[in-house]
Amino acid sequence: MSYFNALDGTRIYYEAAGKGLPIIALPGLTRNTRDFDHVAPYIEGRFIRMDYRGRGQSDWADHSSYTIAQEGQDVIALMDHLGIESAAFLGTSRGGLIAMHLAAVAPVRLRGVALNDIGPVIDPAGLAVIKDYIGRNPAQKTYAEAAKLRARTWAHFENVPICRWLVEVQNHYLQTPSGLRIRYDPALRQAVLEASGAVIPDLWPLFDALDGLPLALIRGANSDLLSSDTAAKMAHRRPDMIYAEIAGRGHVPFLDEPQAISALQEWIGRLA
Repeated sequence: MSYFNALDGTRIYYEAAGKGLPIIALPGLTRNTRDFDHVAPYIEGRFIRMDYRGRGQSDWADHSSYTIAQEGQDVIALMDHLGIESAAFLGTSRGGLIAMHLAAVAPVRLRGVALNDIGPVIDPAGLAVIKDYIGRNPAQKTYAEAAKLRARTWAHFENVPICRWLVEVQNHYLQTPSGLRIRYDPALRQAVLEASGAVIPDLWPLFDALDGLPLALIRGANSDLLSSDTAAKMAHRRPDMIYAEIAGRGHVPFLDEPQAISALQEWIGRLA
């Protein structure tokens, strides 16, 4: 288990494995390093993952620091801790927003970016779903109950075996005698609600900051957060962008789907 201290002293958990080109994997909003267990065997290079502050095995902090800007600073601090001048980024959802932010504020630290079901326009329907569940423990009492519920109700994911759902809920929750608990600071809810109440900035300049970098986009065909229209506009702005749309997947693809693996390996090839 590896940790480093952010500039404000918050202890941040990370994992690093392999050799070669550094690829930093940034998880979704409420998720953690386990987000990338499915794709890790297909990544060639020095694969680095981290838990954001307040998530997974990292320390909780003041909820006001649960921002993309602060989390981006923590990523740079991790790179400095490991002696990495520049790296490629694989960003799932929130992680992709952080990568785009870094492209705007610290472009010399990026070698390329792969976005998993995220873009510069966030669909309000998907955002409403996030605001509904974030910071709340599920009603199910066991991993088995939660896995069965997902298999039954997550219709935007097709042909997913129950064993995969079981792994997913184990990664997201901690089973206790009193029921399942989220693996992150519940105060993240307050941070998200406060941020959503502010004026949403235009994020297209952040996407345009990726200009000149090897870029890939993976989208779940049934995604409620990244619309097909936004993905098309991203492809129009970046005709060289590697694009894969994963049938039978919502937000977010697991990344071990054949089309996702092919896109990521092509992206890694361009990085080299």
